[in-house]
Amino acid sequence: MKQRQWKIIEALNWASSFLKIPSQAPEILLAHLLQVDRVTLLGQLREPCPEEVLKKFQALILRHHKGIPVQYLIGEEQFYSRSFYVNESVLIPRPETEELVQLMLNKISERFQHKRTIAGCDIGTGSGCIAITMAKEEARLNMTAIDISKEALKTARKNAERHAAHQVTFLHGNLLEPAIEQKKHYDVVVSNPPYIESKEIASLDVTVREHEPVLALDGGKDGCNFYRSIISQLPYVLKAQALIGFEVGVGQSTTVANLLTDAFPHAQVDIVYDINGKDRIVTADIGF
Repeated sequence: MKQRQWKIIEALNWASSFLKIPSQAPEILLAHLLQVDRVTLLGQLREPCPEEVLKKFQALILRHHKGIPVQYLIGEEQFYSRSFYVNESVLIPRPETEELVQLMLNKISERFQHKRTIAGCDIGTGSGCIAITMAKEEARLNMTAIDISKEALKTARKNAERHAAHQVTFLHGNLLEPAIEQKKHYDVVVSNPPYIESKEIASLDVTVREHEPVLALDGGKDGCNFYRSIISQLPYVLKAQALIGFEVGVGQSTTVANLLTDAFPHAQVDIVYDINGKDRIVTADIGF
């Protein structure tokens, strides 16, 4: 006797029951397999779920249950209204990083109103979401995106091709070293470097700890190692007037602000709180 075909709502209910925790993952995964958006999916709840799709869906739910992030299962994540390829070689873009991008774009508009071309650099680019977004949103920006991971750069280049981000060039190397070697100078430097304290890595959620690249997470003993290294290199690449923007871990803003003030005593250094009221961004306006 042929088994009755499941409806979409039955597939979603099975997944929710299996995962045992409230999650949007079932809707995201099934919408991806059916090649529809979530709104369309929710309008089709009483429609039958094709057998082949159901099998793939159940397999993805099993993998997600083992800790694999949804974004890696579908191979992409939304950032600033664009979809970016992601895999286990790159950090999954976070909403708080969108706030860093928006803030820096606002600062560029304010500080460089009459500048025809602007040179920017994204340190530790990962998926390329910061560099690509800034280049697409600000036509005057020519971005350099740097990463020490060759695999991450492959993903970032794919994303640049996907979004026709012709103003973004990529360099392989450790922090600002390749830019210094090529004697590049920038009006804008932005970075979301690894900032989790080494001792905290083991306590991270399994989806992060076992699947996202440790290279993009571990910021050393106090989480600030990469800020120290980057700030020590900045004098070699900054123009006389320049903007710096860092995403930081909660509670690290004062340390990073002090590092910037020590390196650039006359700069305007600010700590910016995110939409959730957490100290998330530190900026420096130099030479204005």
